[in-house]
Amino acid sequence: MYLKKANGPRTVMLDDGRILSRADLPPSNTYRWVASRKAVVVDAVVHQLISREEALVRYALSEEELDAWIAASLQHGRDALKATAVQKFR
Repeated sequence: MYLKKANGPRTVMLDDGRILSRADLPPSNTYRWVASRKAVVVDAVVHQLISREEALVRYALSEEELDAWIAASLQHGRDALKATAVQKFR
């Protein structure tokens, strides 16, 4: 098996005991952002699996968008990442 060289760790352990790896990240050409994909990216950035800059470039996100995802997730949990819950958690 060939492992591609990556900067940083290949896996991280999340607060709830789950393990998040680079293979769990959404594809870089993702254009439809559902709450579960947002949560994976937020977890990867917060737990330093990928850097913030790498996430911005890889997923073509703006700084404000990524900051909003992180803030919503940390303040209100994963449910705040749903598009239908924007008004509820503002």
